[in-house]
Amino acid sequence: MRIGVIGCGTISRIYLKNLANFPGTELVMVSDLDGERARRRSEEFGVPWVESPEACLLSNDVDLIVNLTIPEAHSEVSLAALSAGKHVYSEKPLAMNTVQGREILEMAQQKGLMAGAAPDTFMGAGLQKCRELIDAGAIGRPVSFTGTMLSRGPERWHPNPFIFYRQGAGPLYDLGPYYLTTIVALLGSVAQVSSMTSKNFSHRVAGHRDIQGQHIPVEIPTHVMAHLALESGLIGSLTTSFDVAFTEIPRLEIYGTEGTLSCPDPNTFGGPVRLRTIGEDEWQDIPIFSTYSVNSRGLGVWDMAESIERGWETRANGQQAYHVLEIMEGILTAGETKQQVTIESRAKRPRAGVPV
Repeated sequence: MRIGVIGCGTISRIYLKNLANFPGTELVMVSDLDGERARRRSEEFGVPWVESPEACLLSNDVDLIVNLTIPEAHSEVSLAALSAGKHVYSEKPLAMNTVQGREILEMAQQKGLMAGAAPDTFMGAGLQKCRELIDAGAIGRPVSFTGTMLSRGPERWHPNPFIFYRQGAGPLYDLGPYYLTTIVALLGSVAQVSSMTSKNFSHRVAGHRDIQGQHIPVEIPTHVMAHLALESGLIGSLTTSFDVAFTEIPRLEIYGTEGTLSCPDPNTFGGPVRLRTIGEDEWQDIPIFSTYSVNSRGLGVWDMAESIERGWETRANGQQAYHVLEIMEGILTAGETKQQVTIESRAKRPRAGVPV
């Protein structure tokens, strides 16, 4: 599968490193609106570069576009890729809103192409071990979960922190997809949401050396507390925040009738995975055996390439990404209206097991 990358920002480095090593994929070009940035990535990874995203989209040497642009551009670039007859895999979120998300899914269906989106961390060794334990009944019947992504925000270190405080970002849209995708992949689709939101700072101060001291306007809620009711009847909570200095709360716990599963950070591919069942005095550390326990971003691209070849449904697929997008949109709507929001879409639990 010949891959062209559009967007050569911070996240592109790990994608380019990993995509060069996955079997069955070939990196053929990189591009960016900033040609100089594309050239630097080209030299760093030994991949040809083209002067514009349009050149990448129109190239007959590209089968699949990896869309690593900023969130505001995800929909435009993905639709352009599909229009050009290319499969497309986008960084999260799938789009800025569900209207754009539906356009992507509809065009992919019309063109007979695959559209998918990050995150793919749920396919890594740690979270797949959690899936294995849940499916084997290690905690009995799941009854609830608690997810917490609590941080001070990325402005202290990121070279372009402005994008994290605009519409389509914030803690929910930036890091929520890791948690929500994991919840859907492990436990099933979400049917209703309710939430409360707040914005505790009107601006942030950049810490990166190139922009140190610059003020960052905050346009979106930066502390979001949501309750989720799954289609199965299971209920749980998710809190995402850029307003918390420190925390000791676990990233994700799943509670069952026979015990509790402490899952690894959904923004990672490895462990730790910890289990404690009724009758045990201590937590067990569960061993993880897999290549994909380190940063394996791009695993979803490889899975898409394999799925296209074999006629399978790719695991990090567009319907799942759309479902997560609708959940996030519903959470913010619920926070604004103080009313429960029904989630119309559904997503199948993806195939279990680490790619081989």
